[in-house]
Amino acid sequence: MSAKQDVQEASLAIGELHRVLPRTIFFMTDAGSYGLNQRRTEFFTLLLSAVMLVVFLLFMSGCGAKRKVAEEAVALDAGQQRIADWYALIKEKRDASEIEKLKSVNYFFNQLEFVDDLSHWGKDDYWATPQEMLVSNGGDCEDFATVKYFTLRLLDIPDEKLRLVYVKSLKLNQPHMVLSYYAEPTTDPLILDNLVRTILFASQRTDLIPVYSFNGQGLWLTKKERSERLGGAERLSLWQALQSRFNQEDLAAPLPK
Repeated sequence: MSAKQDVQEASLAIGELHRVLPRTIFFMTDAGSYGLNQRRTEFFTLLLSAVMLVVFLLFMSGCGAKRKVAEEAVALDAGQQRIADWYALIKEKRDASEIEKLKSVNYFFNQLEFVDDLSHWGKDDYWATPQEMLVSNGGDCEDFATVKYFTLRLLDIPDEKLRLVYVKSLKLNQPHMVLSYYAEPTTDPLILDNLVRTILFASQRTDLIPVYSFNGQGLWLTKKERSERLGGAERLSLWQALQSRFNQEDLAAPLPK
């Protein structure tokens, strides 16, 4: 029997009870009326039947409502879980201080694995979007730097405070990329690096020699103690392609605001 039929049956039984009850009470209060005992018997028989019917329907159908089936827990795969954790980080740190945002984002992404592009993507040089990196659980230095940049931008860190910096790593004796954060335009920037878990000032990172830097607004060449603007970042094709793919991902699956 459907829930709708249950309700109809219960309504008919209760309606019959309401129809008979007033007349029965009248006869019960008039001790001299004809057929009092017979009517009392009919009443209590009908009352008992109605009560039994209602109890039965309540037991079977939850008073006509559809029984709520317990939802099975939806298990996320590892990549989906990392994306869910990223979304949660963005929501949780929305109102945090800028330093706390830097620390949280740096720690979150430095848990992923370093994987070179050739073995990871089958290409000599490929810049992954945040979701690509999270699903695949790794990336190279460009991926670590850019994913932190995008996440901090989503956390409302102004673009002018952030720069992606190509450096030469003296320890590795090879090119490397890090993310720098400028509290003020002329201050010593903080460096977010996938190879060093602690965020340090650039002056403390004597193992890095900056070559050039860029963000969403421009491109700078580093010369000794200063940097010279070379123009817009559109000169970097991989960077432009990455921003475009990131924006497409954002439109397809909007990030938490």
